[in-house]
Amino acid sequence: MSDLDARLYRKGKTANELRFMGYALSDNCHGLIASAVVTRADSYAECKAAKDMVHDARQATLDKQTQITLDTDKGYNVQEFIKACLAMGVVPHVAQNTLGRCSAVYDAIIQTEGYAISQQKRKLIEQGFGWAKTVGGIRQVMVRWLERVDYMFVLTMAAYNLTRMRTLRQIRMQEQ
Repeated sequence: MSDLDARLYRKGKTANELRFMGYALSDNCHGLIASAVVTRADSYAECKAAKDMVHDARQATLDKQTQITLDTDKGYNVQEFIKACLAMGVVPHVAQNTLGRCSAVYDAIIQTEGYAISQQKRKLIEQGFGWAKTVGGIRQVMVRWLERVDYMFVLTMAAYNLTRMRTLRQIRMQEQ
């Protein structure tokens, strides 16, 4: 019996498989996961999940004047997503997608020093996903239904944060 919540989805040059999609929001300073969510696999869920997590992060900030930047990959390089981020007061540092089309990211954003730093730091999130797949057992989950997979994913990302904090503590102790 297959999972009724999973959807056939093809990522890259792989075959269509039943999948869920997991998304995470992390801070670029330490690489800790601030938010995580699993959705059904479809092409619209990616931007919606990102907007929801960014909205929650914006609401959680005590000082509403604090500048928040969002570093994402090329998949988020669409005009609607860029405008939604700006409307929430978030500067979208989205990777440019210039292959065969014009990038939706404004030149004023691309030319800033913060954009260049963000493009380097954005790779920190990949460490969390790598850990979740190899150590956390997320590569092939053993539970069914969207809600249960979401619980497992969020719990795995919280466990990653604990291991990451241990590593950060060891680095800080070596510096002293």
